[in-house]
This record gives sequence, structure tokens and C-alpha cells, in this order.
Amino acid sequence: MAGRKTFPNHAAYVGTKFAVHAMSENLREEVASRGVRVVTIAPGAVETELLSHTIDEQIKRDYEVWKKSAGGALDPQVVAEAIAYHQPQNVTIREIVLAATGQEA
Repeated sequence: MAGRKTFPNHAAYVGTKFAVHAMSENLREEVASRGVRVVTIAPGAVETELLSHTIDEQIKRDYEVWKKSAGGALDPQVVAEAIAYHQPQNVTIREIVLAATGQEA
């Protein structure tokens, strides 16, 4: 989601996600005529090891509170299943945006 909206105190993180979204869309445009499909995956909160790389305990606590209020984070398997779509070669799903139902942002 960070490639679609901003979050306070996350400028660098959000900036990288916006860049990935733009680069993916541009790449899709460049290779479409050669039959190459490019899809942008924009998941909400997903259970990953990312938070374990954060040393700020307040950020960790705040994230856990937010995650609980959003109904939890997605299981990585759910994201993988969304990515493994089956469409004929002449069909491209350009973007997949998914999040826990309770995640408002």
C-alpha cells in the first residue's frame, strides 16, 4: 500500500514503493508489444520479518497495535495465491491490490 498512499514518518519507505510502482508500470508499457506481462503487486500489511530489522521499540509497539486494529496482517501464502493467477497469454492483470479487510489505509 505504501506505493499508493503516504504514511507519516515513513518518507523513505513510501518513496521507494512509489518508485517501484512507477518503474513497473513503465516497464509494462515498454515490453507489452513483445508479449511480456508485468504486474504490480501492492499488498497491505503482510507477516514478514521486516519488523525484526527495526531497532526502535516504539515503532514495533505502534505497528503491532495498528496491525491488530486492522484485523491482522496477511499470511504470505495468501499473497502468493493472488499472484499465481491463471489467464491466457493475451490477458494481463496489471495490478493486484490486497489487504486485510479491516485495513483502512
